[in-house]
Amino acid sequence: MSQSDLHQIAEKLSHSQILKDYERAFSEATGLPLAFQPTGYAEPALPTSDFANDFCVRLATTHDGCKLCHEMQGRLTAPGTADSRTETCQAGLTDSAVPVRLGQQTIGFLQTGQVALKKLTSGTFKALVKWLEAGGAHADWHELETTYLASPQLGPVQYEAMVRLLEVFALHLSLAAEGIAVQQDHAEPPLVTRARQFIEEHQGEDIALGDVAKAVHASTFHFCKMFKKATGMTFTHYLSLTRVAKAKKLLANPQLRISEIAYEVGFNSLTHFNRMFRKLTGESPTAFREALATA
Repeated sequence: MSQSDLHQIAEKLSHSQILKDYERAFSEATGLPLAFQPTGYAEPALPTSDFANDFCVRLATTHDGCKLCHEMQGRLTAPGTADSRTETCQAGLTDSAVPVRLGQQTIGFLQTGQVALKKLTSGTFKALVKWLEAGGAHADWHELETTYLASPQLGPVQYEAMVRLLEVFALHLSLAAEGIAVQQDHAEPPLVTRARQFIEEHQGEDIALGDVAKAVHASTFHFCKMFKKATGMTFTHYLSLTRVAKAKKLLANPQLRISEIAYEVGFNSLTHFNRMFRKLTGESPTAFREALATA
């Protein structure tokens, strides 16, 4: 199954009723945020939750605080992650990510946290402020301290049990993802299946919309309509997604220069490759390769 297929399945799963119901029930029972994030997203998922820690939301508006959140996101959802991960940030708050898998591949993560596993004090906050101010941050420290000390707190044993509960739910989501995959395979018109096969085989070449339509014996108009309806994406977006997915695999080889990879997967310029890679993954090819090296 291609990366674009996995991406589609993860996106459909993220909008499923079973996930929405569980997110709401989990947050109402624990008071903690819960969000599902498909793989490949660099933006932290938890700030979008209705139950997000107000302190974390406010901290992320500062430069160093935002950097802190992105670094933690990168560690929790690093490429190739197959096991649950828990990290504690500079502020003393803990986040966790539980992978949701389809077969042998991770398609997304259940993320929760923004919680203190030990008592927060004014002393720990002052140390955080000192670190932030050293980076040039400015904020209403009194207001921020109030939200900081109001952060939810759990005991380590209780928190670990909660993560195990998420691992059980991740298995249920994996089954739901399998159901989506089966429906997707059966619902796809043969014309679209042939087109995707053609794109997979020729993605490294300078192929255009007309080339694919001709290969599947369809008019350009009819092909565009059928392809968008079946995949939810335009031909151009799908082609870029396919090329970037191939590039991710090649970036694991440190012997290959990034410029070589760009042309290998079908981009006509390094600038275009860098722009599309960042647009689809949220980070540059260089940052992605560095994350692979440290995973």
